[in-house]
Amino acid sequence: MFNKLRTRFLIVNLVTISIIMLVAFAAIYIFTYRNVQADIYMALHRIADMQERGPGGGQGPRGSGGGGAMPAGQGPIDPYQPERSVSFMVQTDASGTLTGKESKFTMDDELYTAALKEALSQGKDTGQFTLDGSRWIFMVKPASSGQQLVFMDITAQQQILTNLIYTFAAVGLLTLVILYFTSRYFAGRSIAPVREAFDKQKQFIADASHELKTPLTIINTNADVLLANSEDTIRNQAKWLQYIKSETERMTRLVGDLLYLTEMDDARTRKLHSRFNMSEAVENIILTMESVLFEKNISFDYDIQPELTVPGNPEQIQQVVMILLDNAVKYTNPKGAVHISLHKQNSDVLLSVSNTGEGIAAEHLARIFDRFYRTDTSRARKQGGYGLGLAIARSIVDQHQGRIYVNSVVGASTTFYVQLPRMA
Repeated sequence: MFNKLRTRFLIVNLVTISIIMLVAFAAIYIFTYRNVQADIYMALHRIADMQERGPGGGQGPRGSGGGGAMPAGQGPIDPYQPERSVSFMVQTDASGTLTGKESKFTMDDELYTAALKEALSQGKDTGQFTLDGSRWIFMVKPASSGQQLVFMDITAQQQILTNLIYTFAAVGLLTLVILYFTSRYFAGRSIAPVREAFDKQKQFIADASHELKTPLTIINTNADVLLANSEDTIRNQAKWLQYIKSETERMTRLVGDLLYLTEMDDARTRKLHSRFNMSEAVENIILTMESVLFEKNISFDYDIQPELTVPGNPEQIQQVVMILLDNAVKYTNPKGAVHISLHKQNSDVLLSVSNTGEGIAAEHLARIFDRFYRTDTSRARKQGGYGLGLAIARSIVDQHQGRIYVNSVVGASTTFYVQLPRMA
């Protein structure tokens, strides 16, 4: 599915860029072509005017009908005429027979005759033709005894336009090759987050289904036991009912956590921007957990800097502290130690919750905040965990524009950090 999506993205990208390049190249070519054609016709008219003026400003000689052809190199010179342009003029009578020719270049008589034949065959006042591998343009002007035809070699100008097309084709092809590999790379990069989100969603559904399957199986089994002893009293079967109630409560907590995460992801839970005393919020959570720490024989100390305020939702921040402190208690060995601190760090507030214990291996640190992810599945199930607590904590911290991260030393300790901005 994602390969098809990447291919479609790549095709759309290449087609769009190809159309843009084609339009751009066509616009440049048309603009250049018109400029070249305008220059050609301007030069052609100048040559015609120059030939009419002659060397003395009047009517020039006209071959056999007007004094013969001018010697090579003796024709009139126009300072605006390109020196590289070969040109000549012929004169005909009313029947189209060559009566005179004039050029400042040495040419074969056959060229005059062939050029005149090509021009008269088109029956137009101006046009172009190819002769002996060269491209010529001509213009027909009426004369007193017939017609005057001016010819100019435009092979160089035509070659410029041809080379321009080849250049555009080469540049376009090279650009498309580069764009193909570039687009393929970025298409893969663009699809990667979608693929990751899709994979996480699939994993999330699979994990949620698995977590719900276990309590449902237990409930169904205990219900079968009750039905098999339908004549027995409720008091005698209270054990099975207690199992059903316990699993139902676990499912209720699980569903509640899932709904909460969904609300956080959909941004339906708005962050309150009112400031609150975070020091007091953390101390309140500590008071509720002291008895639990005492019962588990865990050493506990804390260092809370007073009167630290942050913008946000105090209930949500207390939930984050509760999650981290609860995890610290769960994963601290008997006679271990838990430490919590809250201090100002530059323009932020830094909360840290650390505990002694087995620690978290490096390969688990990158996924510790993923939903349903647990480093020790069997131990987490015994303690009633689903692997959603840290995911909820990260969602809350992200909503408060903060940062949560963890450092751990295997076999020694684990410390979770929550960094929140003091200014909204």
